[in-house]
Amino acid sequence: MSNTTYGYGSGMSASYTTSQSSNAQSFGAAPQPTPAPKPAQDTGPLIKDTSTQEFMQDVIEASNSTTILVDFWAPWCGPCKQLGPDLEKAVTEAKGRVKLVKLNIDDHPAIPQQMGIQSVPAVVAFKDGRPVDGFMGVQPPSQIKAFIEKNGSEPQADPVEEACNHANELLEAGNPVEAAQIFGAIMQQVPDHLPAVVGMIKCLLANEEVEKARTLFDSLPEEALKEQDVSAVKASLELAEQSADLGDLAELQAKLEANPEDNQTQFDLAVALNGKNKREEAVDQLIAIIKRDREWNDDGARKQLLQFFESWGVMDPASVYGRRQLSSILFS
Repeated sequence: MSNTTYGYGSGMSASYTTSQSSNAQSFGAAPQPTPAPKPAQDTGPLIKDTSTQEFMQDVIEASNSTTILVDFWAPWCGPCKQLGPDLEKAVTEAKGRVKLVKLNIDDHPAIPQQMGIQSVPAVVAFKDGRPVDGFMGVQPPSQIKAFIEKNGSEPQADPVEEACNHANELLEAGNPVEAAQIFGAIMQQVPDHLPAVVGMIKCLLANEEVEKARTLFDSLPEEALKEQDVSAVKASLELAEQSADLGDLAELQAKLEANPEDNQTQFDLAVALNGKNKREEAVDQLIAIIKRDREWNDDGARKQLLQFFESWGVMDPASVYGRRQLSSILFS
């Protein structure tokens, strides 16, 4: 899923803060709170102008965190105007591996004189406070890209994204308690962080806290509903709500044994089995209905199976298993 953030308004933050203690309590005895991840150090805009007075901060100090390209240019220089757009485009496409600082040598001649810059355009790469490479004159886009590849820093890892990925790994490993702590810490720092909100909903569903999951889901803004991960968690939530009303598995199984061709009971059993994370068993129940009566309930068994696939994800083993079983029926 993407890392797009959306505005929820003040109500989202307040409602989550109010319910946080009850959420933690329902997950059992909570370990020590997970600290919120700290944002990466900001070295300023990706592209900016500088001056003699700001050169130390904008270039020398900033190059301790990421590679800084200095574009020495002048307003009267035709080749500078030709190089500039290609250079800015390449820096933007590098996505943080380098930053570009532009210095007008007519307005600020001291730095280029100290560095021996005698003609423009000239581009110099700074790392760790010192110049390490450069070129003069107009260069084709491919050469500019190669220069950036050679001298660019490794992109800084986003600590919030790393924390979210770790929480998702914990959730997939069957540890929703620790995962929820990390998602909660992210939401405290970035209340509109969509991947963390989706992750928290998954944790609540894993702990069978369906009503809380619904409340949190309903707080999502309308534009977030277009995201694929949100569609998947919506399907999971709807399935959990369906299964919550179906009663005990043993009762459904006994009812089906008494009448093996009862499509509705078999359908309900499939939904209930999915609610207990018995995915392949749920697939088998729906496949049995499709084999027996494809048209039942307006092709309801197949539609339910497709909703399972959306909820589980296309690469989930149960989805792969289910698609194989479905294909064997539809194309045999």
